[in-house]
This record gives sequence, structure tokens and C-alpha cells, in this order.
Amino acid sequence: MSRLAEFRALEQQLAAQLAELEALKNDDSLKKEIEFEEKLRGLLGEYGYSLRNIVAILDPQAATRRAAPAQAEKSSRKPRQVKVYKNPHNGEVIETKGGNHKILKEWKAKWGSDEVERWLAQ
Repeated sequence: MSRLAEFRALEQQLAAQLAELEALKNDDSLKKEIEFEEKLRGLLGEYGYSLRNIVAILDPQAATRRAAPAQAEKSSRKPRQVKVYKNPHNGEVIETKGGNHKILKEWKAKWGSDEVERWLAQ
């Protein structure tokens, strides 16, 4: 798309958004919501409360409902299993959950990855 065509398209989008904004400015329900929010924030400031305080007063279980899905996300991934490698050359044993172990990398560099994987204890 040429720069001019891109400019024209953006210009049309902007004009459409400005028209939508003007329509919203004249919407009575939006005016009532804005007025309500202003009065609510005024009351909150007058009494020294925050929105969290109000939510806690109106819905005490809201915090527990919100915390539950966070725990479900953590359990979505299966934990890695511990792998135990035993070097037959020197009898050294390594336990690791991943392949980023320093000594394991040294072994793989020295004897090769396939050979070291054979050392995996069952």
C-alpha cells in the first residue's frame, strides 16, 4: 500500500472515530454514568475510602474468587522429573531436572550427548 493510500485510510478511520466520539458525547446514558462516577469519587475522597474498600464491603468473597484462577494456572504445567546420570568412568552421579547442568554439559561435550543419555539411571 502506498503512503498516500495508507494516509487516506488512517484519515478515514480517524474521521469515523471522531464521529463515534461525538455521538457518545451526546448520549444521555453516558452522561449519567460520568455524573455517577464523579459523585462516587467525590464521596470516596470525602470519606477516605478507595474502590477496593468499597468492593470489600459490598462483596467480601471477591478477593477469594479472584485468587483461585491464579493457582489453577500454576498447576497447568506438569513438573519436570528428576533425571539421574551415573558416569561409568568415575562413578560420579548427577541429579538434574533439565539439561542446563554444568557438569552434564561437560560430559556431553567430552563423550557425546548420545553416550551420556545412555548413562541415565532407570
